[in-house]
Amino acid sequence: MVRTQLKVIKADGSVEEYLHTKVMGSINNALGEADQANIEIAEQFAEVVTYYLYHQQNQRSVTSCEILSIIKVVLAATGYEKAAVALSERHFKRKLRRSRIEVVSADLQELTDAEFLAGEPGRCRWDKSRIVRDLIATHNLCRQTARLIAAMVEEKVFNMGLTLIPSSLIKQLVLGDAATVLRAQRELQTV
Repeated sequence: MVRTQLKVIKADGSVEEYLHTKVMGSINNALGEADQANIEIAEQFAEVVTYYLYHQQNQRSVTSCEILSIIKVVLAATGYEKAAVALSERHFKRKLRRSRIEVVSADLQELTDAEFLAGEPGRCRWDKSRIVRDLIATHNLCRQTARLIAAMVEEKVFNMGLTLIPSSLIKQLVLGDAATVLRAQRELQTV
């Protein structure tokens, strides 16, 4: 019996294909944060999660939150409670970071522009899915590539520690990371 590709409903409402490797990476990262990194164990646990998801009665989609919960249960039930806790903490820290960052519609070129930043009324909450939508609509990139670029930009934004970030800086980060990803894709195609 051939099963259709499972779809994942992301927190922002977008839908993408389920990726076993993404689950494996999340598990391995959680194990690593608990000083228990082991790619073989991550692979085995990802197999369990994937098997469980594909063998649900008539299930064709699953939310990313449900996947997170299943991963935490697998980790906790197999003696990796620290990794399950680390995964939860990482998830909530990222949510908190996202809620604290605001994007300001400003193009900073000079010091006077920076002074303007604090009083700028055109603010909105950080939302990496906006980057994804823009890359898909404006540059015709596939969703997976757009999500990769948006994730790279988000990590840079988080590492900067800013709570107000000008849209012009985001644009520069997106362009830089897009160039890196597209160059790597081209190099992989020529191998």
